[in-house]
Amino acid sequence: MNNQLVFATQNANKTIEVREILAHKYQVLNLTDIGCDVDIPETGDTFAENATLKSTYVVQNYQIDCFADDSGLEVEALNNEPGIYSARYSGERGDRQNMMFLLQKMEGISNRNARFKTVISLVHKGVNHLFEGVINGKIRLAPTGENGFGYDPIFEPDGYTQTFAEMDLELKNKISHRALAMKKLIEFLKQN
Repeated sequence: MNNQLVFATQNANKTIEVREILAHKYQVLNLTDIGCDVDIPETGDTFAENATLKSTYVVQNYQIDCFADDSGLEVEALNNEPGIYSARYSGERGDRQNMMFLLQKMEGISNRNARFKTVISLVHKGVNHLFEGVINGKIRLAPTGENGFGYDPIFEPDGYTQTFAEMDLELKNKISHRALAMKKLIEFLKQN
């Protein structure tokens, strides 16, 4: 099989999951597999731009088709903050600090509407394709749950009474923004 495809991540668990799904058609490699240890700059103004910067970097430097994702939380009352800055919203201090910083900014605000958004950029046969996944929900007043990461303990998706951090991984992976974008990517790859 010479159909190689790079997933621009160093996360081994994400890689394993995608390899299982696409094993029949693609040999999925990650950044470690191709010897890329560069922290690819995310200097775009949107999730799509950041994902495209990563996938394009790999294609230009390693000549292998690649997909990359960028995602984050958008809070309606905060003009869609933290958005592309979700991972470093409070500075470079980590998940808990970012979450508490967001809750502090939300104090006294009754509109708790928010959404998680993922955009995947796939550069395939020289063409960039974008796949988006969105899940709407609301921001809780306080964190609950031990699972997940980032803002999961304060995000309750519409139609559920649990936060992402209270859900088991199987359920979260079926309904999450990343899962929705990934389904679109996988359907595309199965056809091409």
